[in-house]
Amino acid sequence: MKKIHIIGGGLAGPEAALQASAAGCDVTLFEMRPTRSTEAHQTSDFAELVCSNSLKSESENSAPWLLKQEMRRANSFLLRAADESAVPAGHALAVDREIFSQKVAAQIAQTPNITVVREEVTTLNENDPDTITILASGPLTSAPLAKELQRLTGAEHLAFYDSISPIVDATTIDMDKVYFAARWDKGTADYINCPFTKEEYDVFIEALTTAENIQAKDWEKFPADGTADKLQYFEGCLPIEETARRGRDTLRFGPMKPAGLTNPRTGRWPYAAVQLRQENLRADSYNLVGFQNHLKFGEQKRVLRLIPGLERATFLRYGQIHRNTYIHAPTLLTETLQLKAHPSIMIAGQLSGVEGYTESIASGLLAGRYAAALARGEQPAPAPRLSANGSLIHYITHADAKKFAPANITFDLLPPLEDELRKKIRDKKERHRIQCERGLDAWNAWLL
Repeated sequence: MKKIHIIGGGLAGPEAALQASAAGCDVTLFEMRPTRSTEAHQTSDFAELVCSNSLKSESENSAPWLLKQEMRRANSFLLRAADESAVPAGHALAVDREIFSQKVAAQIAQTPNITVVREEVTTLNENDPDTITILASGPLTSAPLAKELQRLTGAEHLAFYDSISPIVDATTIDMDKVYFAARWDKGTADYINCPFTKEEYDVFIEALTTAENIQAKDWEKFPADGTADKLQYFEGCLPIEETARRGRDTLRFGPMKPAGLTNPRTGRWPYAAVQLRQENLRADSYNLVGFQNHLKFGEQKRVLRLIPGLERATFLRYGQIHRNTYIHAPTLLTETLQLKAHPSIMIAGQLSGVEGYTESIASGLLAGRYAAALARGEQPAPAPRLSANGSLIHYITHADAKKFAPANITFDLLPPLEDELRKKIRDKKERHRIQCERGLDAWNAWLL
């Protein structure tokens, strides 16, 4: 049986390692931290959640729910750790970051056929007949390894910019000005809501759009060789100041949307609202949902303290934007996550073009299973197209090459219902229920 080498200790790498080891394979898991860190990580822990602490919706028959249900049925080790370290978050699955990482690390440590090597990998041997390699080094892949990947693929990387939301000390929130609520009373009221009047919103937007940005560093630009003159933001993760500049009310229809957030003091929706989500089980810190930004820290302190209830807030972490690199999957990857030109090398996680924590873990789950099959000398069967997992990988490997961009799981990626059935069933929720039912049936059959 061939050996399996996995590069990267984020989300996809540990999931792939645990999946492959569960299939009886010997796995070596490489992680360069703490020998060398990245510009965004704060620890050397496995499965560190850099941006938010949310793994998205658990609402039944939603696309994120379907993806997670499939993963649970496939015994996803990291999703189990997430379930065990969950914090209150309404209808979403959010985790205590530290406990989540600890559980993942413990699982790896107690798995005898996983060897952890703490060193930076800078070369890839595509001609080694005895090794299957999974590259899951993440959006901040080191420059030497990224250069090595470019050598193998013969193609330029693409890049966008990912985000980190600010975190506030819970004890410094003025609870007399805020209220707990879940949007449309969906799930439990676990979010702190900071309500704005129109006047407060206007003052906030003016301050936000005129605040001073951090000057982009060379490592943030792409290409990171001094020739880039501007940042390339990922459309689904724009900094709030960029969103605000698109129109005065843009944030009110985005992360500051007040719809469904009835203020118990007034019985009405506020003009706008900022939501705070619990960061850990101690509930001593909250993150500002969707408030990634590229402002100087002093400017963030000034602007964010204009949010009602945060006038005297202490920020444990300020928002950031960082470079996120990914390969051009439609031209490079097969549906089993193998490089077309070098099938013994696989790509998983955000480097492959999936976007989001859950999606990264899902790609690691598939990569680990595919690698185990290859190690046994078998050709793995791709995840079924009807499933959320299969649809996600189908997208990154079959997207329009000229318009390819990273993707979260959505119903747009799943095969639509037949025309006749769509005409018959006009209710969108019922259509989604049928798509989920079909997806789970196909996934269960694939697992057998």
